[in-house]
Amino acid sequence: MSKLVFITGASSGIGQALAARFHAAGWRLALAARRTADIERWAQEQGFAADRYAVYGADVAVFDSIVAAGQACIAAQGLPDVVIANAGISVGVDTAVRSDLDVMAQTFATNNIGMAATFHPFVEAMARRGSGTLVGVGSVAGIRGLPGHGAYCSSKAAVISYCESLRGELQASGVKVVTLCPGYIDTPLTRENRYAMPFLMAPEAFADQAFSSIEAGTSYRVIPWQMGVVAKLLRLLPNAVFDRALAGRPRKKRQGQ
Repeated sequence: MSKLVFITGASSGIGQALAARFHAAGWRLALAARRTADIERWAQEQGFAADRYAVYGADVAVFDSIVAAGQACIAAQGLPDVVIANAGISVGVDTAVRSDLDVMAQTFATNNIGMAATFHPFVEAMARRGSGTLVGVGSVAGIRGLPGHGAYCSSKAAVISYCESLRGELQASGVKVVTLCPGYIDTPLTRENRYAMPFLMAPEAFADQAFSSIEAGTSYRVIPWQMGVVAKLLRLLPNAVFDRALAGRPRKKRQGQ
């Protein structure tokens, strides 16, 4: 039987591109998202055979929901070889606005605890089997904080640290943990941005490179590599220089803007 990949946030953007790439490589798909009708429509448009994929309705921010989806996947399709926690949200916040604290809480529920909840149903079973790959999708934005992006940047920094912790915990089990940090990818998540996006990449091109990294079991990779260089240079900048460089930079839209 062909290998199985479980992907969250599979109804659009990076998740959809990853699903297409894995399918092209002969993998079976377990696709989880809130908008199940969108996934079904897209899979049928792609001509996917009914026995090559299954769709699970889940909201990763509702932890029992995504845990149940993972358990349903194991029962219906078997234990996946790869699990990709891709679902995420990005909304600008202003700490002075009370309602934005709720936005921040939702961001962390989705991007962080939702990732752990995605992995939860599979960790013990993969460790018993002695193989498997858990993939966390972080972001270059997690490497250094950007004005107006306090929720997103901090959540993605937490993704990077969480995956590193998990990698150490599972090192002796045979289960690999891969951290992918996309730069700017042309998806619905980025099209509303009000600032320049250097090295903007098509989701299909990202999926090609991500697939290679997952297959190789690469522990950490920034895609495209140019953004990795930019991020490291920004990390090295003294705070005063970094702050001046970002002064006046347009901020990400807040909820409702």
